[in-house]
Amino acid sequence: MSLQLTAEPLTAEAFAPYGEVIEVSGAPDKIINQGMCGRHHDRARLDFGPEGRAGISLFDAKARHFPHKVDMVERHPEGSQAFVPLNGVPMLVVVAEDEAGAPANLRAFLSQPGQSINLHRGCWHGVLAPMGAPGQYIVVDRIGSTPNLEEHWFKTPFTVVSG
Repeated sequence: MSLQLTAEPLTAEAFAPYGEVIEVSGAPDKIINQGMCGRHHDRARLDFGPEGRAGISLFDAKARHFPHKVDMVERHPEGSQAFVPLNGVPMLVVVAEDEAGAPANLRAFLSQPGQSINLHRGCWHGVLAPMGAPGQYIVVDRIGSTPNLEEHWFKTPFTVVSG
């Protein structure tokens, strides 16, 4: 038995409690490079805490498929975590509110090509899940010597279905 979630489209408004959707939208904030480039400025609130620094890693993740089982979520109490797809594969982003130190009210979002995400520090989230094909990602997150991973395993898993 499992609990069911339906993946919804990833939008900046719906995702705001958990982080930022990083994408080109609207008019650029500035035109740079002799008028040849629009800069969409400061699209994510990166946070590496007082003991950390920014790091860039590359992730090479295996494909996942619907229905997708979620039996664990994690969070990073010391810093934010941004995922920038390199090959345009949609990713399933499962997030949850924090309720007395435990995840609650899970939601599932499915990204579209051109969308990246930044998860706020301490946001409960599922593991990286490229949907339908392997995915490669640039990940910008905290590098430091203090522990920065908490996991929560569900007694009853969730199953995410396509919206």
